[in-house]
Amino acid sequence: MQKIAILYDASQAVLSTFDLDEVLRQILVIARDYFHLQNVAILLLDKDKKELAPRCQIGWDAGHECTRLPLDQGITGAAARQKRPIYAPDVSRDPQYVSSAQSTRSELAIPLMVRDEVVGVLDCQSANIDHFDNEKIDLLTLFSTQASMALQNARLYSLERQRARHMEVINAIARETTAVLDQEQTFQVGHVSVLLRDDDGLLLRASQGRFTASTSSGGRIPVTSGLWGRALALGKTLIENDVRACAEYVGFYQDTQSRMCIPLVSFGQSLGVLMLESERAASFQEGDVESMEAVADICATAIQNAHYVERVKQLAYLDGLTGIFNRRYFEMRVVEEIDRARRFNSGMAVLMIDIDQFKRLNDDFGHLLGDEVLRQVSSMFHGQVRKIDVVCRYGGEEFAILLSQTNPQHALGVAEKLRRLVETWQFPGVPQSVTISAGVATFPDHGTGRDELVKSADAGLYAAKQGGRNRVLLGPTFFKAAAQGQD
Repeated sequence: MQKIAILYDASQAVLSTFDLDEVLRQILVIARDYFHLQNVAILLLDKDKKELAPRCQIGWDAGHECTRLPLDQGITGAAARQKRPIYAPDVSRDPQYVSSAQSTRSELAIPLMVRDEVVGVLDCQSANIDHFDNEKIDLLTLFSTQASMALQNARLYSLERQRARHMEVINAIARETTAVLDQEQTFQVGHVSVLLRDDDGLLLRASQGRFTASTSSGGRIPVTSGLWGRALALGKTLIENDVRACAEYVGFYQDTQSRMCIPLVSFGQSLGVLMLESERAASFQEGDVESMEAVADICATAIQNAHYVERVKQLAYLDGLTGIFNRRYFEMRVVEEIDRARRFNSGMAVLMIDIDQFKRLNDDFGHLLGDEVLRQVSSMFHGQVRKIDVVCRYGGEEFAILLSQTNPQHALGVAEKLRRLVETWQFPGVPQSVTISAGVATFPDHGTGRDELVKSADAGLYAAKQGGRNRVLLGPTFFKAAAQGQD
């Protein structure tokens, strides 16, 4: 099983249900089976009592299921206090160890974090002394994010259900109020917009209504301008009941006469603004604020939950050690890139790259330094290609890069640039040069399908290795040779 498969399985467990206990149980089963653990548990932090309490566990001895551990005790307490994994390779020699199972010989505790806040601990125990090597610790640390995600999703789901109940009450009141009002509405919204923060300001992500847009910005607006900017800066709902009389008014729709901007906030994080607009002046009153803020809170919770779900999905495609995309993502994207190149009659390329004599580097300098070389090489590759290109860790010390809209000459140039960069790079702690070999295959020159391109690039890589390493070679054109053989 590929190492990253465990993260994919865990992410699927997180997405399968909002039942927290069921998700945590599935996560513990995956951790137990994949890492061959005798005992594994998730403990949640009680902030008021400064204790860790088991929420879900597998393999603990009878009588320990309800044990509460103070933060100043145990391997788990140390992990929660220090906000980092704590490892006891031999618990009999560790004075911090608190027993929950007689069979335990080594223990690894990893804090569960939501943003920078500890919410619990993933506790892993083995019957073998020094069971957890660096690779297992790194993967379990990344794996622990799935348990954190499950906790956060359950919390968001609970809050959303609470907000829904509040909305039922609000709607009931609104129906009763509407029944006694005149046919002429006293509160009227002509257009609703959701503006979300990104690195460059605010982006119009959703819009509903009958107004005509007066901006040609493509939906992007400065975060500091207009009523929305002041609402975000002050962190409170603001109303402009006559926008034409407002000196600092910034128009977004031609029909607007009055406007209400409500900050979207979830767990203390400012996500953007809910903007309500009316074609009538004085359409919004202070009495409307509370009910509309309740609506905004539901929107913010839903948006934040969508962000977390998307993050979980992304984790299934990330390599835990380097942070770049993994082979699973490559297999998906290479097919998409081939289809795109075929549809637009353009080129694309596959680069298969391998770090030369990486095993010897690990043997001479240790796996920790080898891991750091992998991280730095990944970072170099990612920094040297375009945003539209894709860098993946294919497995071990091998990388795969997808270059969009390119030709053989450009693809060879990119590969050669990466080769020279790695060759001249000074890797801290490595008193020798590190080099790479690469094979290049392009569509449609070296193949028109996924298997043909990867096979050709792999063959080019193998030839580069056989030819002395530290070089870049084009792969053979298998499909052309096969076609000629049929003539």
